[in-house]
Amino acid sequence: MMTAPTLTPDMPNQPQQKTVSTLSPWREAWRVFRGNKAAMLGLVSLILIMLVMLVGPAWYAVDPFGIVAPPFHEPFVDSRYWLGSDYLGRDIVAGMLIGGRATLLVGVSSAAITVVIGISVGALAGYFGGWIDVLLSRLTELFQVLPALLFAMVLVTLFQPSLGVVICAIGMVSWTGTARLTRAEFIRLRGLEYVNAARTMGAGHWRLIWREILPNAMAPLIVSATLVVGVAILFEAGLSFLGLSDPNVMSWGMMIGSNRRHILECWWAVTLPGAAIFLTVLSVSLVGDGLNDALNPKMHLR
Repeated sequence: MMTAPTLTPDMPNQPQQKTVSTLSPWREAWRVFRGNKAAMLGLVSLILIMLVMLVGPAWYAVDPFGIVAPPFHEPFVDSRYWLGSDYLGRDIVAGMLIGGRATLLVGVSSAAITVVIGISVGALAGYFGGWIDVLLSRLTELFQVLPALLFAMVLVTLFQPSLGVVICAIGMVSWTGTARLTRAEFIRLRGLEYVNAARTMGAGHWRLIWREILPNAMAPLIVSATLVVGVAILFEAGLSFLGLSDPNVMSWGMMIGSNRRHILECWWAVTLPGAAIFLTVLSVSLVGDGLNDALNPKMHLR
Protein backbone atom coordinates (compact mmCIF):
# COMPACT_ATOMS: atom_id res chain seq x y z
CA MET A 1 0.00 0.00 0.00
CA MET A 2 1.48 3.32 -1.11
CA THR A 3 1.45 6.35 1.17
CA ALA A 4 1.16 9.97 0.05
CA PRO A 5 4.47 11.86 0.09
CA THR A 6 4.86 14.37 2.88
CA LEU A 7 5.85 17.95 2.10
CA THR A 8 9.14 19.10 3.51
CA PRO A 9 10.28 22.73 4.00
CA ASP A 10 12.64 22.33 1.04
CA MET A 11 9.89 21.40 -1.41
CA PRO A 12 8.70 24.14 -3.85
CA ASN A 13 5.04 23.72 -2.89
CA GLN A 14 5.69 24.86 0.67
CA PRO A 15 4.50 28.48 1.15
CA GLN A 16 7.28 30.86 2.07
CA GLN A 17 7.01 33.57 4.69
CA LYS A 18 7.45 37.15 3.54
CA THR A 19 10.03 39.12 5.42
CA VAL A 20 9.07 42.56 6.63
CA SER A 21 11.71 45.28 6.82
CA THR A 22 12.39 46.35 10.37
CA LEU A 23 14.46 49.39 9.42
CA SER A 24 13.59 52.71 11.00
CA PRO A 25 12.17 55.39 8.66
CA TRP A 26 15.46 57.30 8.58
CA ARG A 27 17.49 54.15 7.85
CA GLU A 28 15.04 53.23 5.14
CA ALA A 29 15.41 56.74 3.69
CA TRP A 30 19.20 56.37 3.74
CA ARG A 31 18.89 53.01 1.97
CA VAL A 32 16.83 54.58 -0.81
CA PHE A 33 19.15 57.60 -1.01
CA ARG A 34 22.22 55.36 -1.17
CA GLY A 35 20.70 53.48 -4.08
CA ASN A 36 20.38 56.71 -6.09
CA LYS A 37 23.71 56.97 -7.94
CA ALA A 38 23.17 60.57 -9.03
CA ALA A 39 22.33 61.66 -5.48
CA MET A 40 25.39 59.88 -4.07
CA LEU A 41 27.56 61.51 -6.72
CA GLY A 42 26.17 64.92 -5.74
CA LEU A 43 26.72 64.20 -2.03
CA VAL A 44 30.34 63.09 -2.55
CA SER A 45 31.01 66.10 -4.79
CA LEU A 46 29.47 68.50 -2.23
CA ILE A 47 31.49 66.99 0.63
CA LEU A 48 34.70 67.32 -1.38
CA ILE A 49 33.93 70.96 -2.21
CA MET A 50 33.29 71.76 1.46
CA LEU A 51 36.48 69.99 2.56
CA VAL A 52 38.56 71.88 0.00
CA MET A 53 37.03 75.20 1.07
CA LEU A 54 37.65 74.35 4.73
CA VAL A 55 41.22 73.05 4.51
CA GLY A 56 42.44 74.82 1.38
CA PRO A 57 43.08 78.32 2.78
CA ALA A 58 45.25 76.87 5.56
CA TRP A 59 47.29 74.95 3.02
CA TYR A 60 47.46 77.82 0.50
CA ALA A 61 47.81 80.93 2.65
CA VAL A 62 47.78 83.66 0.00
CA ASP A 63 45.85 86.93 0.23
CA PRO A 64 43.12 86.82 -2.47
CA PHE A 65 43.30 90.62 -2.79
CA GLY A 66 47.10 90.75 -2.93
CA ILE A 67 48.93 91.58 -6.18
CA VAL A 68 51.26 88.58 -6.35
CA ALA A 69 51.70 87.92 -10.08
CA PRO A 70 51.78 89.78 -13.39
CA PRO A 71 48.32 90.64 -14.74
CA PHE A 72 46.74 88.17 -17.18
CA HIS A 73 49.14 85.42 -16.12
CA GLU A 74 47.96 82.25 -17.88
CA PRO A 75 47.18 79.09 -15.90
CA PHE A 76 49.39 75.99 -15.82
CA VAL A 77 52.49 77.98 -16.80
CA ASP A 78 54.05 78.85 -13.43
CA SER A 79 53.84 76.41 -10.52
CA ARG A 80 53.58 79.34 -8.08
CA TYR A 81 50.34 80.56 -9.70
CA TRP A 82 49.13 77.36 -11.32
CA LEU A 83 45.66 78.74 -12.09
CA GLY A 84 47.04 82.07 -13.26
CA SER A 85 46.10 85.58 -12.19
CA ASP A 86 43.34 88.05 -13.03
CA TYR A 87 43.56 91.46 -14.66
CA LEU A 88 45.10 92.98 -11.51
CA GLY A 89 47.54 90.16 -10.81
CA ARG A 90 45.55 88.53 -7.98
CA ASP A 91 46.02 84.79 -7.50
CA ILE A 92 43.08 82.78 -8.87
CA VAL A 93 43.67 79.81 -6.53
CA ALA A 94 43.49 82.04 -3.44
CA GLY A 95 40.35 83.68 -4.77
CA MET A 96 38.72 80.31 -5.46
CA LEU A 97 39.46 78.97 -1.97
CA ILE A 98 38.58 82.06 0.08
CA GLY A 99 35.70 83.00 -2.25
CA GLY A 100 34.22 79.52 -1.93
CA ARG A 101 33.95 79.93 1.82
CA ALA A 102 31.97 83.16 1.46
CA THR A 103 29.74 81.70 -1.24
CA LEU A 104 28.88 78.60 0.78
CA LEU A 105 28.34 80.70 3.91
CA VAL A 106 25.86 82.89 2.07
CA GLY A 107 24.06 79.85 0.66
CA VAL A 108 23.68 78.02 3.98
CA SER A 109 22.88 81.12 6.07
CA SER A 110 20.33 82.47 3.59
CA ALA A 111 18.67 79.04 3.44
CA ALA A 112 18.44 79.01 7.26
CA ILE A 113 16.71 82.41 7.28
CA THR A 114 14.41 81.28 4.49
CA VAL A 115 13.42 78.13 6.38
CA VAL A 116 12.78 79.99 9.65
CA ILE A 117 10.56 82.64 8.03
CA GLY A 118 8.83 80.23 5.67
CA ILE A 119 8.03 77.60 8.30
CA SER A 120 6.81 80.21 10.81
CA VAL A 121 4.46 81.91 8.34
CA GLY A 122 3.24 78.66 6.75
CA ALA A 123 2.69 76.92 10.08
CA LEU A 124 0.59 79.74 11.52
CA ALA A 125 -1.45 80.08 8.33
CA GLY A 126 -2.07 76.36 7.90
CA TYR A 127 -2.83 75.59 11.53
CA PHE A 128 -5.13 78.45 12.53
CA GLY A 129 -6.82 79.11 9.19
CA GLY A 130 -9.49 81.79 9.05
CA TRP A 131 -8.43 85.43 8.92
CA ILE A 132 -4.88 84.54 9.98
CA ASP A 133 -4.57 82.29 6.95
CA VAL A 134 -6.00 84.97 4.68
CA LEU A 135 -3.68 87.66 6.02
CA LEU A 136 -0.50 85.57 5.85
CA SER A 137 -1.43 84.14 2.45
CA ARG A 138 -1.90 87.64 1.01
CA LEU A 139 1.47 88.64 2.52
CA THR A 140 3.10 85.60 0.92
CA GLU A 141 1.54 86.40 -2.45
CA LEU A 142 2.76 90.00 -2.17
CA PHE A 143 6.36 88.86 -1.74
CA GLN A 144 5.90 86.20 -4.40
CA VAL A 145 4.88 88.61 -7.16
CA LEU A 146 7.79 90.96 -6.45
CA PRO A 147 10.86 90.39 -8.68
CA ALA A 148 13.13 88.60 -6.22
CA LEU A 149 16.46 89.75 -7.62
CA LEU A 150 15.27 93.34 -8.02
CA PHE A 151 13.90 93.39 -4.47
CA ALA A 152 17.18 92.01 -3.13
CA MET A 153 19.08 94.68 -5.06
CA VAL A 154 16.92 97.39 -3.48
CA LEU A 155 17.50 96.01 0.03
CA VAL A 156 21.25 95.79 -0.47
CA THR A 157 21.36 99.30 -1.96
CA LEU A 158 19.40 100.82 0.93
CA PHE A 159 21.90 99.51 3.46
CA GLN A 160 25.66 99.32 3.38
CA PRO A 161 26.64 96.35 1.18
CA SER A 162 28.08 93.70 3.47
CA LEU A 163 27.97 89.94 3.76
CA GLY A 164 25.33 90.10 6.51
CA VAL A 165 23.10 92.43 4.49
CA VAL A 166 23.38 90.16 1.43
CA ILE A 167 22.46 87.09 3.51
CA CYS A 168 19.43 88.83 5.05
CA ALA A 169 18.30 90.22 1.68
CA ILE A 170 18.42 86.79 0.02
CA GLY A 171 16.63 85.17 2.95
CA MET A 172 13.86 87.79 2.90
CA VAL A 173 13.06 87.28 -0.79
CA SER A 174 13.28 83.46 -0.89
CA TRP A 175 10.89 82.28 1.84
CA THR A 176 7.59 82.24 -0.06
CA GLY A 177 7.97 78.75 -1.54
CA THR A 178 8.77 77.23 1.85
CA ALA A 179 5.80 79.06 3.41
CA ARG A 180 3.33 77.73 0.83
CA LEU A 181 4.67 74.19 1.21
CA THR A 182 4.46 74.37 5.02
CA ARG A 183 0.91 75.74 4.88
CA ALA A 184 -0.19 72.87 2.62
CA GLU A 185 1.38 70.26 4.91
CA PHE A 186 -0.25 71.76 8.04
CA ILE A 187 -3.66 71.86 6.37
CA ARG A 188 -3.23 68.17 5.48
CA LEU A 189 -2.05 67.09 8.93
CA ARG A 190 -4.05 69.25 11.36
CA GLY A 191 -7.19 67.11 11.11
CA LEU A 192 -5.57 63.69 11.54
CA GLU A 193 -6.41 61.43 14.46
CA TYR A 194 -3.15 61.79 16.37
CA VAL A 195 -3.48 65.59 16.35
CA ASN A 196 -7.08 65.38 17.58
CA ALA A 197 -5.99 62.93 20.28
CA ALA A 198 -3.27 65.29 21.49
CA ARG A 199 -5.76 68.17 21.46
CA THR A 200 -8.22 66.09 23.50
CA MET A 201 -5.51 65.34 26.06
CA GLY A 202 -5.06 69.09 26.63
CA ALA A 203 -2.16 70.00 24.33
CA GLY A 204 -2.05 73.72 23.52
CA HIS A 205 -1.67 75.35 20.14
CA TRP A 206 2.09 75.75 20.29
CA ARG A 207 2.65 72.15 21.36
CA LEU A 208 0.42 70.93 18.55
CA ILE A 209 2.29 73.08 16.01
CA TRP A 210 5.90 72.45 17.02
CA ARG A 211 5.74 69.02 18.69
CA GLU A 212 2.97 67.17 16.88
CA ILE A 213 2.48 68.50 13.33
CA LEU A 214 5.83 70.00 12.35
CA PRO A 215 7.95 66.85 12.92
CA ASN A 216 5.63 64.93 10.60
CA ALA A 217 5.86 67.64 7.95
CA MET A 218 9.66 67.83 7.94
CA ALA A 219 10.31 65.47 5.00
CA PRO A 220 9.28 67.86 2.18
CA LEU A 221 10.62 70.84 4.13
CA ILE A 222 14.10 69.28 4.31
CA VAL A 223 14.05 68.85 0.54
CA SER A 224 12.91 72.45 0.09
CA ALA A 225 15.67 73.75 2.40
CA THR A 226 18.29 71.83 0.42
CA LEU A 227 17.18 73.33 -2.87
CA VAL A 228 17.10 76.84 -1.37
CA VAL A 229 20.86 76.60 -0.76
CA GLY A 230 21.48 76.37 -4.50
CA VAL A 231 19.11 79.26 -5.20
CA ALA A 232 20.87 81.41 -2.58
CA ILE A 233 24.27 80.69 -4.13
CA LEU A 234 22.98 81.86 -7.52
CA PHE A 235 21.45 84.96 -5.90
CA GLU A 236 24.77 85.84 -4.27
CA ALA A 237 26.59 85.35 -7.56
CA GLY A 238 24.12 87.63 -9.32
CA LEU A 239 24.41 90.38 -6.71
CA SER A 240 28.21 90.14 -6.69
CA PHE A 241 28.27 90.21 -10.48
CA LEU A 242 26.35 93.50 -10.34
CA GLY A 243 28.74 94.93 -7.75
CA LEU A 244 26.20 94.75 -4.90
CA SER A 245 28.29 92.77 -2.44
CA ASP A 246 30.86 93.46 0.23
CA PRO A 247 33.97 94.72 -1.62
CA ASN A 248 36.15 93.49 1.25
CA VAL A 249 34.99 89.87 1.00
CA MET A 250 36.09 87.72 -1.92
CA SER A 251 33.47 85.42 -3.45
CA TRP A 252 33.05 83.50 -6.68
CA GLY A 253 30.45 85.96 -7.92
CA MET A 254 32.77 88.88 -7.17
CA MET A 255 35.56 87.20 -9.18
CA ILE A 256 33.24 86.88 -12.17
CA GLY A 257 31.94 90.43 -11.84
CA SER A 258 35.34 92.09 -11.48
CA ASN A 259 36.86 90.23 -14.45
CA ARG A 260 33.91 90.27 -16.84
CA ARG A 261 35.30 93.19 -18.85
CA HIS A 262 38.48 91.24 -19.54
CA ILE A 263 36.95 87.88 -20.41
CA LEU A 264 38.69 87.71 -23.80
CA GLU A 265 42.16 88.34 -22.36
CA CYS A 266 41.55 86.56 -19.02
CA TRP A 267 38.92 83.90 -19.67
CA TRP A 268 40.12 81.66 -16.82
CA ALA A 269 39.35 84.30 -14.19
CA VAL A 270 35.67 84.12 -15.21
CA THR A 271 35.35 80.49 -16.31
CA LEU A 272 36.85 78.84 -13.22
CA PRO A 273 34.65 80.52 -10.57
CA GLY A 274 31.66 80.08 -12.88
CA ALA A 275 32.41 76.36 -13.16
CA ALA A 276 32.73 76.17 -9.36
CA ILE A 277 29.30 77.77 -8.93
CA PHE A 278 27.81 75.41 -11.52
CA LEU A 279 29.33 72.32 -9.87
CA THR A 280 28.20 73.37 -6.39
CA VAL A 281 24.63 74.17 -7.42
CA LEU A 282 24.44 70.94 -9.45
CA SER A 283 25.65 68.91 -6.46
CA VAL A 284 23.09 70.55 -4.16
CA SER A 285 20.33 69.91 -6.71
CA LEU A 286 21.29 66.23 -7.03
CA VAL A 287 21.28 65.84 -3.24
CA GLY A 288 17.89 67.56 -3.04
CA ASP A 289 16.46 65.30 -5.74
CA GLY A 290 17.79 62.26 -3.91
CA LEU A 291 16.26 63.44 -0.63
CA ASN A 292 12.94 63.95 -2.40
CA ASP A 293 12.98 60.29 -3.43
CA ALA A 294 14.34 59.00 -0.13
CA LEU A 295 11.80 60.82 2.04
CA ASN A 296 8.86 59.91 -0.20
CA PRO A 297 7.19 56.71 1.10
CA LYS A 298 5.86 55.88 -2.39
CA MET A 299 9.44 55.50 -3.63
CA HIS A 300 10.12 52.95 -0.89
CA LEU A 301 7.37 50.71 -2.25
CA ARG A 302 8.94 50.84 -5.71
